[in-house]
Amino acid sequence: MKLPPKLKIIIAGVLLVSFFLVLNLTPAKKEIKNFFYLISSPIQKTLWRAGDKVSDFFEMVKEIKNLKKEVDEHSFIDTLRYAWVNEELKLKIQELIAENVALKELKRENEVLREALKAGLEKEFKLLSVEVIGKDISQDSLLVSLGSKDGILKDSPVINQQKALVGKIGAIYQNYSKVILISNKEITFDAKLSDAEIYGLLKGEGKGKLALDLIPREKEIKEGDLVVTAPLGGIFPKGLLVGEIVKVLKSDVKAWQEAEISPAFNFKELDTLFVITNFK
Repeated sequence: MKLPPKLKIIIAGVLLVSFFLVLNLTPAKKEIKNFFYLISSPIQKTLWRAGDKVSDFFEMVKEIKNLKKEVDEHSFIDTLRYAWVNEELKLKIQELIAENVALKELKRENEVLREALKAGLEKEFKLLSVEVIGKDISQDSLLVSLGSKDGILKDSPVINQQKALVGKIGAIYQNYSKVILISNKEITFDAKLSDAEIYGLLKGEGKGKLALDLIPREKEIKEGDLVVTAPLGGIFPKGLLVGEIVKVLKSDVKAWQEAEISPAFNFKELDTLFVITNFK
């Protein structure tokens, strides 16, 4: 039985995402990964931004059931004719939707760039704009659209248009790069409160969670305090917004207090980012 085009796309997408996840978890050569990212990036980008892919699958199953019902209620020839016309209309609608999405995407990217210019980022840093084409919340990482051929360097800071710290460049391929989010367990750096000389050690705790540790117990911190990068370590530029304190953890038996931090970015909304290629 010939599968409908939409079902073929769904199956191909599921297989691609599965292969992408396996590839990320295996020690394949950079050349192999780069080749795969190169040929699959348009599909990856579409899938990551599609939202709930599972609902699309069940919607297709529902359509098949509806078609079967129509076969029971009408003549086989009439149903085939209806299905053909309906499929033609759907394809045309999908073409128009694709064109509309492309225009909206271009408009959104222009708005992001205008917002970055308005924030004066280009005056503070030398930047490269990159698109997010893959997301992996289980590893607190992203895949972005520029690589070694574009001058991307390892450990370069990555920010959004609001000047909030997102992460740093990890693995670099010829055409793509991996961004390690600040919530990744491998990440630690010096941070401070934005409006006070209170310092601590920012630690990634995985799955989008952050903690500010080693804060002197006598220092007063509270929920709602903003946390920014400190100039002590030199890993990131000073003054980048990291997040907000959402919970203070203090104990009488410990010399330090700790705070839970909510990142200043929304993982689901990361689309266009900026790599800082030079800072003082």
